[in-house]
Order: sequence, then C-alpha cells, then structure tokens
Amino acid sequence: MRRNFLEWLGSFRSSIANYGYYVDFDKIYSNIDKVKIELNILNSLIGSKNIETDFENLIKKYPETLKCIPLLLAVRADEIYAIDEEGEFTYNFKKANLTVEQYKIFMRKTGLFDLIADHIVNNLFDYATGVETGLDSNGRKNRGGHLMEDLVESFIRKSGFIKDINYFKEMYIHQITDKWGINLSAISNQGKTEKRFDFVIKTDNMIYGIETNFYSSGGSKLNETARSYKTLALEIDTIDGLEFVWFTDGKGWTSARHNLEETFDVMEHVYNIKDLENDIINKKLR
Repeated sequence: MRRNFLEWLGSFRSSIANYGYYVDFDKIYSNIDKVKIELNILNSLIGSKNIETDFENLIKKYPETLKCIPLLLAVRADEIYAIDEEGEFTYNFKKANLTVEQYKIFMRKTGLFDLIADHIVNNLFDYATGVETGLDSNGRKNRGGHLMEDLVESFIRKSGFIKDINYFKEMYIHQITDKWGINLSAISNQGKTEKRFDFVIKTDNMIYGIETNFYSSGGSKLNETARSYKTLALEIDTIDGLEFVWFTDGKGWTSARHNLEETFDVMEHVYNIKDLENDIINKKLR
C-alpha cells in the first residue's frame, strides 16, 4: 500500500533535544581548566588604575597569560588579525610575535582594557566560563545530528540485530566491499569517491546502507540533502544485494517538502521517528 506523503510529513517532530543537547558543560569545564591559572593571574588587573603599565609588567613576568586573551573575545584561535589606519597586524597569543606595546594597542582597541580596568567584570575566570558557554552553543547542530544517530541506533539495538553482530556504525563503502565482496562502483564514481554510511545492517538476504539526520529548521542544506539522497537511491537500485535506507525527521523539512517528496516518491526505505516507533526495522529490514 502506497504511503501518503503529506500524512507522513505531518508526523514529523519539532525537536528531539535531550538535556545534554543545550550545553556540554563537561567540555566547557575542560576547556576553561586549560587556562585557569592564566585567567587568575590576569584577575590581578581588575580595577587597575594604571592598566597599561600593569599589563606590560604582568606580560613580561608571565608571558604565558597571553594565551587566554583570545577567549576573552570569544575567539578560538592562537592568532588574531586586525587592521586599522596604522597598518595590518597578526597577533600570536601562543608565542608573542610583536612588541608588548603592540599588544597593549590590541587590548586598548578591542576594549579589553576597559572591560578589566573599569571593573565591568569581577572575575575573568567566571567571565571566560560564560564565553565558553556561548561558544559551545555553536555545537548544537552537531549534537543534533548525533541525537538522531543515537535514536536510530537505539531502535536498531531493540530490533535484535546487535545480538547477531550484524550492524555496523560509520562504515565506508570500501569496507562493505572488503567484508562482503559486493561491487559498489556505481556509488563510488568508479572508486573516485568514498561514501560513508551512518550504519550498515547485514541480514541473510540483504545489506542495508543507512543515513540519518534531523532538521529542526529549514535552509538550502535540506534541498541539497534530498536531491543527493535521491541520486544515491537511484544508483543503489542498480546494485544487487544493497538497499538504501534513510531515517529523517524534523519540522525543518516543511520548507523543503517538495524536494523531500521527490525523494520519497523514488525511495522504498525512507522513514521518520514515528515509523521507528512502529517497529519499521523489524517489519521492513529483514
């Protein structure tokens, strides 16, 4: 029985975020611990009445404190580029490459001297922890992808495949070829590209290459994904012994539903979370 695309799309979820999705505090604490000593040394400058002189003396005595300055600007790099009417400068904060006077100009023009001397913050360690928390929010997209992988894997485990050691995580097509002797040149551009599946399930009758993703918001990436998976599905249709399975979900697909529907129309095995909950793995991947 042919499935109704709009009904299927209508069951997509807004989010699959768990409690650890929002902030990875373990990572934050680990990153901040690497510069804890240097930040506490810089704390001696808070409220300074002669910040430039005190900074110069501190840098001369503790040059290693330079390494935590990029973090105060929410920058993850050892070098920072800046340009003004006086010229172009690349500041190295791992190993000083410019004069102390030039680093003082950097601190002054970026506003860090004001931040420290005017007592806008009371503790640079606490301030830097907040900056790390903000930077970590950029990792939510990656964590969202892993959430879908973890969710799909939990259903694979429940299906019983793991008991027979017949599912594999992050498997490249050359590994599939080496393990089971199947010719996958149709999806490798004659060996010129190396495709990796999120999961591979091997049954007595079939090998299933599985991709997973979740999109809570729209964007051009979704149209690109739908088109590329449609192409991949058509290529895999020419290979005996291999089938392509795509588990996807997320309200972000609403804005890209036309491209998703085109892929839905040519793929036998494209499923969402509701399908997983309805035991689609045991029903279809046997």
